[in-house]
Amino acid sequence: MVNTLPDMVEDTRVAVIGAGLMGHSIAGVFAGAGSQVSLFDTHEPALRQGLADMRRQLLDPEAADGVTICSELPAAVAAAHLVIEAVPERLELKQRIFAEVSDLAPEAVMATNTSVLKIAEVGRRADRRRVLGTHWFNPPHLVPLVEVVESDATDPACVAWVMGVLRQAGKLPVHVRRDIPGFLGNRLQHAMWREALHLVETGACDAETIDLVVRNGFGLRLPAMGPIENADYVGLDLVLAVHEYLFPHLSRDEEPSRLLREAVDAGRLGAKTGAGLLTWPPGRQDEARKRLDAQLTAENDNPAAPRN
Repeated sequence: MVNTLPDMVEDTRVAVIGAGLMGHSIAGVFAGAGSQVSLFDTHEPALRQGLADMRRQLLDPEAADGVTICSELPAAVAAAHLVIEAVPERLELKQRIFAEVSDLAPEAVMATNTSVLKIAEVGRRADRRRVLGTHWFNPPHLVPLVEVVESDATDPACVAWVMGVLRQAGKLPVHVRRDIPGFLGNRLQHAMWREALHLVETGACDAETIDLVVRNGFGLRLPAMGPIENADYVGLDLVLAVHEYLFPHLSRDEEPSRLLREAVDAGRLGAKTGAGLLTWPPGRQDEARKRLDAQLTAENDNPAAPRN
């Protein structure tokens, strides 16, 4: 099968399923790299909005002109070499889509953008040799990293081909060799969230202070030095000593934070409801989005920024 796949990204036909926050941006990455792209969604207003957002995100907005929008799945995937699913995190929905795509595009490699679900579970009703994960980080057009996740049934040649296509599209793919829930990035991120919520819940500080500590403390060095390199940098004997003293005091909760559950139960869902762990007056979400986009753009434009 892989022998029939093109070597160059510009010769690769890509179908993206789902035109929402992640899908349209993923489609834009490939359109900007010269791929022939189709974007599928059952909700036609989402397709139109996705195409408009894509044009705003692309360095060359005219690249979006070649994207085909489809409201019928067979038309979207029939000729695709790579199909990327970017629909909501509902396992049954993803399984149904992969079963259909497996029949409609029997030669295509199928990738799910799930952020936590096991790849084997998503592809259970499809040809699992052709199913893998490509976990993009939001916003996909600005964040370089893509986690490429294999299951125990994935053809290794499919993994290698997808990683090559992603590199040509300007992304930084990393190979996740075990099909574990949450993969790498989200396991690290949510481990920090667990401790952050625990500190607020137990009265060590308020929610605003957590963000101040991360953004103005160790967060400043993370773009230049990750946690493993930093451990070697400061000395593993020091790291071991700190862990021996500190680990017994860290949260070991196996259930979500009570603080988090109470906020959700009360309808305080964050920016979309005007309040969560913080307050979100009108305009704050737009300001946060612009600040994030500006930071990511600056990192991408920095020639000294590490990429491997």
